[in-house]
Amino acid sequence: MTIERVGLVVHGGREGAARAAHQVREWCDENAVVCTDIDVWSGQERRSAREEVDAAGDPDLVVTLGGDGTFLRGARLAAENDALILGVDLGRVGFLTEVPAPAVRSALDAVQGGHLEPESRMLLTLRASRLLEIPAEMEALLQYGRGPLLPPPRVRTDCERGDEWGVALNVTALNDVVLEKLSRDRQISVGAYIAGRLLASYSADALLVATPTGSTAYSFAAGGPVVSPRAEALVLTAVAPHMTFDRSVVTAPDEPVGLRILERSGRAAVSIDGQLRGVLDPGDWLGVYAAPRRLRAVRLGPMDFYGRLRERMRLTDAPAAVADGTPAPLWPVSTPPPGDLAHLAMPAPAEGDRGDLLRERP
Repeated sequence: MTIERVGLVVHGGREGAARAAHQVREWCDENAVVCTDIDVWSGQERRSAREEVDAAGDPDLVVTLGGDGTFLRGARLAAENDALILGVDLGRVGFLTEVPAPAVRSALDAVQGGHLEPESRMLLTLRASRLLEIPAEMEALLQYGRGPLLPPPRVRTDCERGDEWGVALNVTALNDVVLEKLSRDRQISVGAYIAGRLLASYSADALLVATPTGSTAYSFAAGGPVVSPRAEALVLTAVAPHMTFDRSVVTAPDEPVGLRILERSGRAAVSIDGQLRGVLDPGDWLGVYAAPRRLRAVRLGPMDFYGRLRERMRLTDAPAAVADGTPAPLWPVSTPPPGDLAHLAMPAPAEGDRGDLLRERP
């Protein structure tokens, strides 16, 4: 593809971010590509995703320099503009970023030369019984030591609005949508619906709906399953539920998850990809479902998700499994798969490391 405009999202606190950003700007100058730094706020007010991409000149590629948090900020902008996103890895434990910092110029060359296959990732969006709002006193408290909060999501004007179906919010989540308690001594009571039917009424610290991408984030920390990012599903996980049923539920991509705050519940905060976006009262509800648009992430080769899972989660082999024998090989075969297995997702024989994927293509 031809890159004409690049939006740059930089985590200034990450070691090496300034050097990597200089390389991106230098590459853009050499290739006559417009490069604009995307600021996450202007003055003392956070801008909406639309305002940020407008200020950046509607980039067709968003480059993030940082960890998964920086990537999530860039993903919000890329999804708004249907742009590609390239994550440069300066983090420590994340799963989202793709390219090591020393290879950023090679990666940009590969994108410009069309040597890539964009990977499509599911996004979540939501409807709510009313507009999300953050109480002024809470906003002042949460701003202490941090930048301004994101503004509440706007209403999507292209969607119908009705009393029973609420308002469609112009917001997307790559990782998760979380409904959580505000008071430490009072859990929230929530009726959870899947595909319009009541599953159960929960008393819990929080309920969250995650994408497969987000299954290794908050959902995993709360005991949820690890789901391949290539899968199509929603994952409903309760955090510290005060009930016998404490398992996650994995739904089909066309089965929305509804969360209704019950009458005797405390108030609940709504977070989208880790950012507080509103507070709801008893009687309010959220409907979380797969967004019609998707995130297009740059992948310069097949993603070794399970290798990264083993590395980042520091998975260790059971002592009893390896005490009296040879540990299992990381990949047990070295020849091409037979014909009846050729349609399956398997690494090629003698596949190189990530650096091999960034070499100059013929």
